[in-house]
Amino acid sequence: MKESHKTFDIAVFAGDGIGPEITPPCLEILKLACQKTGDVELNFIDVPAGAALYRDTGTSFPDESKRIAKDADAILLSCMGLPSVRYEDGTEVSPQIDLRMELGLYAGVRPVRLVPGLDLPLASEKAKDIDLVLIRESTEGLFASHGKGSVENDAIAKDTMVITRSVSERLFDFAFKLASHRKENGSEGKVTCVDKANVFQSFAFFRKVFDEQSKLAPSIIADHSYVDAMALNLVRHPWHFDVLVTENMFGDILSDLGAALMGGMGMAPSADIGDDHAVFQPCHGSAPDIVGEGKANPTAMFLSAAMMLDWLGQNHQMASLSLAANLIRDAVDNAFADGQLTPFELGGTAGTEAITSAVINQLKN
Repeated sequence: MKESHKTFDIAVFAGDGIGPEITPPCLEILKLACQKTGDVELNFIDVPAGAALYRDTGTSFPDESKRIAKDADAILLSCMGLPSVRYEDGTEVSPQIDLRMELGLYAGVRPVRLVPGLDLPLASEKAKDIDLVLIRESTEGLFASHGKGSVENDAIAKDTMVITRSVSERLFDFAFKLASHRKENGSEGKVTCVDKANVFQSFAFFRKVFDEQSKLAPSIIADHSYVDAMALNLVRHPWHFDVLVTENMFGDILSDLGAALMGGMGMAPSADIGDDHAVFQPCHGSAPDIVGEGKANPTAMFLSAAMMLDWLGQNHQMASLSLAANLIRDAVDNAFADGQLTPFELGGTAGTEAITSAVINQLKN
């Protein structure tokens, strides 16, 4: 990792579908937030990759794009993939998964926090207190078979689950460290391991390593839940949870459930973090059905960018970056707070331009 400095190189993947529509407003908001806090300049580097590139050139992730991503201080990615564009094995083009594997981005961070002013998906008044983080292991688990599965005689298909001690230890240490940081800011200080240890040996091992690492963080509560029970309880009482940590496929599914609790995928930010690199992107896909209609909700992209600033601020010990991140989050909250700004996906009429303008106005004011 580079030493602290005032200019940071950000590799920007505009990607596919609505990606090129939500990326420019996000960069504008990043610039404005950093200008208001001073001391920091972001150098955005456009990086080609994705399904459209594969369709047009036969390459989804050029070597030069990989080099730029590896050399950058952080990576900002909108969305990649088009359902109609697939590899020869029938799977979708997904360079974002390749990026996680190549850079060792083992900690997929999926915050679940309600933005004020939006209709609550859950009827309970307690729903407004939802504030949890799902940590999804992002390099192995069932996804270790990405591009490596097999089909035998058109009769049997196989994919393999992989859980390793080295990655699991780092994942759990990350989760306990995050819970400790959240506890300092008023959260309960609890990490729940989500698995299927009652059925699969791989998950029994996953839980065993979790219990071992929990002893290194005695001030944090260590808890367990089977994934099916967690799916139930995230709907029944999500406000009971603080930090959840789980395997790749389970995390993929539960993070969408978490996004539903927030109102939709357009409100859900995320990060994939490793020891030396990190990618920040919204949880939603490329939404090709609304491309060009101005309906794309850029909020998750904005909040993912705020997570990027937080990560850079922590890594480089620059408070101005964390302040800029808070400015973006506050601007988003204030833009929606009066209940007049409702995205299309939530039944309203606010699209990319309206939401961007509202957030920018809040930042300026």
